[in-house]
Amino acid sequence: MKHMTELTLTDQRVLIREDLNVPMASGNITDDSRIQAALPTIKKALSQNAAIILVSHLGRPTAGQYDPQFSLLPVANRLSHLLNQDVKLIQNWHQGVDVKPGEVVLLENIRFEAGEKSNDEQLARQLAGLCDIFVMDAFGTAHRAHASTTGVAQYAPIACAGPLLVKELTALEKGLKNPAKPMLAVIGGAKVSGKLQVLHSLVGKVDKLIVGGGIANTFIKAAGYRIGQSLYEPDLVDEAKQLIETAREAGNEIPIPEDVVVAAEFKSDALAEVKSVDNVADDDMILDIGPKTAALYAYLAKQAKTVVWNGPVGVFEFPQFSRGTQLLAEGIAQSGGFSMAGGGDTLAAIAKYGIEDKISYISTGGGAFLQVLEGKPLPAVTQLEQVAER
Repeated sequence: MKHMTELTLTDQRVLIREDLNVPMASGNITDDSRIQAALPTIKKALSQNAAIILVSHLGRPTAGQYDPQFSLLPVANRLSHLLNQDVKLIQNWHQGVDVKPGEVVLLENIRFEAGEKSNDEQLARQLAGLCDIFVMDAFGTAHRAHASTTGVAQYAPIACAGPLLVKELTALEKGLKNPAKPMLAVIGGAKVSGKLQVLHSLVGKVDKLIVGGGIANTFIKAAGYRIGQSLYEPDLVDEAKQLIETAREAGNEIPIPEDVVVAAEFKSDALAEVKSVDNVADDDMILDIGPKTAALYAYLAKQAKTVVWNGPVGVFEFPQFSRGTQLLAEGIAQSGGFSMAGGGDTLAAIAKYGIEDKISYISTGGGAFLQVLEGKPLPAVTQLEQVAER
């Protein structure tokens, strides 16, 4: 790929695809981490006196319809404050954008456009027509073959990777291609089905593969234990058995919890009880790992030279079911090795336990992070590689 840092941007019209899809509540930004992550790229282009046009999506509006609740106006306002200069929001940009060197404008939510998600050629060409250089910097959407991520790169005069995208890919390569051993992966979440390809991809590579949340319940069932009323996927129990066996044959391990925290119902004020994994009653729900298991997982994390983390190991939003995720998080933070984390819930846990500065690399992408863990190429990256050969 061509890299933005290798190009001369002076007086050029530079279209930068960023991931500014920030969480919102009542029209206000509740977490501007993704905006902060994009700032170095924007400032680098500004330092070369480029004319900057930013493009991003926000939420999941109905394609082809303007919806004020998904407007990027709050993002434009936050950028204006952070950059200490006016960042205009442009709604009608299809016939061109008036932006001078040293200025920054933001196009309105690209998902308002009917052709964005279908990678419509006309829309891609319109975006490409706005710029002299296209910069793909949105790792969080690199797994989507959309008009603003792959299509525009095909038709722009020059297309390159931005610093944030390069940073993400470099960290992933370090963590996955030549990892220091022992290597630990933590994959949590509600369903095995959502992360089945990730588990298959990692099971032969890592020394220990910890599964958490609803995923763990399916594996506990596969190991022959009762799980009561716990969330699990009956049709994937045999798949879980096969993964356990595959790990064993490779000399690796998917550890099964020794003890668990259960409750009679899934509620924020539910009474929590610690039980041995072989003592779960028919009316119990497993909502966290127990203290013995948490201590073991934390120990494994501390010993690891490489840690890949995606997903909590319990219902950490409820205090009485958060201890497992907290101890694991602290173990990862205390590891002297290379640690990388991605996914919304994972980032929320990292913020909750205040360990941001103890994780080697925190990814801005959820779906893209998982796709790389699955061993699949990212369409936006593939497109950049292809156009670099022109």
